[in-house]
Amino acid sequence: MNIVRLSSLDRADLASLLARPAASDDAERRERVAAIIAQVRQYGDEALAELTGRFDGVTLSDFAISVEAIDQSGRRLGADERSALERAYATIRRFHLETGRREMRVETAPGVVCQRLVRAIERVGLYVPGGSAPLPSTALMLGVPAQLAECAEVVLCTPPNADGEVAPSILYAAKLCGIENVFRIGGAQAIAAMAYSTASVPKVDKIFGPGNAWVTEAKQQVSRDPAGAAQDLPAGPSELLVVADADADPVIVAADLLSQAEHGPDSQVILLTLDEAQARACVDATLAQLDSLPRAAIARRALEKSRVLVCESRDTALAVINDYAPEHLLINTVDADDWLAGVQNAGSVFLGSFTPESLGDYCSGTNHVLPTYGHARVSGGLSVADFQKSFTVQRASAEGLAMLGPVASKLAGMEGLEAHARAVTLRLDERTGLDQSTLAAAVRERS
Repeated sequence: MNIVRLSSLDRADLASLLARPAASDDAERRERVAAIIAQVRQYGDEALAELTGRFDGVTLSDFAISVEAIDQSGRRLGADERSALERAYATIRRFHLETGRREMRVETAPGVVCQRLVRAIERVGLYVPGGSAPLPSTALMLGVPAQLAECAEVVLCTPPNADGEVAPSILYAAKLCGIENVFRIGGAQAIAAMAYSTASVPKVDKIFGPGNAWVTEAKQQVSRDPAGAAQDLPAGPSELLVVADADADPVIVAADLLSQAEHGPDSQVILLTLDEAQARACVDATLAQLDSLPRAAIARRALEKSRVLVCESRDTALAVINDYAPEHLLINTVDADDWLAGVQNAGSVFLGSFTPESLGDYCSGTNHVLPTYGHARVSGGLSVADFQKSFTVQRASAEGLAMLGPVASKLAGMEGLEAHARAVTLRLDERTGLDQSTLAAAVRERS
């Protein structure tokens, strides 16, 4: 973790320094994922059984988890585990209650009323990574907004563990979210099953959730197929940018950096500070904590791609933040609110010394499915709105048509679209000499 003074870099050098680890473009993986999708489409459950045996090492003849097993899942957890999941569910639900689309009705001109109506996406698929490391928090982050959007059918797929089972924590999270269609299927084959359906797995219209490169590739492929399923946010390696002032505890800063570095070798963490002595203290604290982590080898590889920047001013640091557009932004300064005013691009922001990013991962209430790889410049985290769609409605009275009809007719004429204009003018008898008989004669003449 080399310390770099920003004043010593030109714009090109800084861009190179902050470049994300290159997204792998693996042609072989693309072809193999396409083959998996084709196999599932053709052979359905038979393909799922073969692929689950090949990739997960377990033989399954039935992929569905029974409703009874979901209902009883809490008994396989400790009371403290159930309580933690229930409390996280409550906070996530409380926040997401306010994140849905809003219906609206506006009279845009006298006699012309326009509306926006909101409907849930009827069939959604949730992918929750599992197997050796089950992620019940992801089940909550996906399940709560789907529940609040009132999607008619919710399908959850998660890989089986070595015993062919699904972790009770994931099942209990599904229960809290009212999900009854849970399948022990993972990888690209799970995405294919949800996108196209099998005898066991229903087809969905949109697929949500993180996954490895194979899952991500499968989501991209099925989303490009009109017969497949749409996908949620673009996925990428986890990333965190920490701003630390001279008052920040280096031990805490180090823990925050490592909390994201341990996600995977492609994760990236960046430290920004205005104080070079603080930068050195944070680097020392990070290296001191590294070896004690169970995932130290993974975190060490991530730190190789991570950066420590010393900025000369807050404005300079904010320019770096907004240009980088981090998935997670943690501002550990005494004047964190003042920094927030200048933030334009970030997936989720964590303010002050008592707000670890881990809170957002699990239970503060915000969603942990966030834009990565700079996509925070144009999009935000998952919300109830992502599980909804909207359409517009308009109704014009005779007065409304008299008010706006000439405008539409004139614009249609400017664009050379005569039929568009006639659809208006035929309704405005007093404004045109073209009646039904004249129009019919013109049609016969042209034919």
